Amino acid sequence: MSTQDNKPVDQRGKLDETPFECQITKDGRVMLFWFGKHVKTLVGKEAQKFITRFESADDAEAQLLMAKATGNFKRGNERRD
Repeated sequence: MSTQDNKPVDQRGKLDETPFECQITKDGRVMLFWFGKHVKTLVGKEAQKFITRFESADDAEAQLLMAKATGNFKRGNERRD
């Protein structure tokens, strides 16, 4: 997979495992999950922008969108239960 400017994305194939899921609520919020754990909630304009892009994306693009939306959330807290 590569971006529009031909820079490689997901070189290690981590997104092939489909680690991300999302849930769109009735009030327009988007809840993002990583391996079943809630990691971020998008609201307002950010949520609407995400939904618009998500609806036209294939599975691989959707995983990339969710990964970019969550940002760099793993900093020592991902092992807590």
